[in-house]
Amino acid sequence: MATTFKPLAGIGLVALLGACAPVAHHYGEAVKYNTAVQTINPAPVYPAGGAQPGDSGEHGSDAVQRYRDDSVKQPSRESASGGVGGGSSGGPR
Repeated sequence: MATTFKPLAGIGLVALLGACAPVAHHYGEAVKYNTAVQTINPAPVYPAGGAQPGDSGEHGSDAVQRYRDDSVKQPSRESASGGVGGGSSGGPR
């Protein structure tokens, strides 16, 4: 009987020591954050002229037709001014 008691006592001791470990209450916050970020917005704000729920698809079909006719309006180019750069001269110093 003493031989079966020692392993059981060891298992019980490990379980009791595990219960004394400090508990961090912030565990699981990443999962909660990711769930909140991926939750559908119940009151979304749609841009003017954008596709709205219930549209018949005319906006999409018009866009595809413009793409096929090569009459797509090109986006405007934005220039970066202010002298921000990260290159090097490549020469010896």
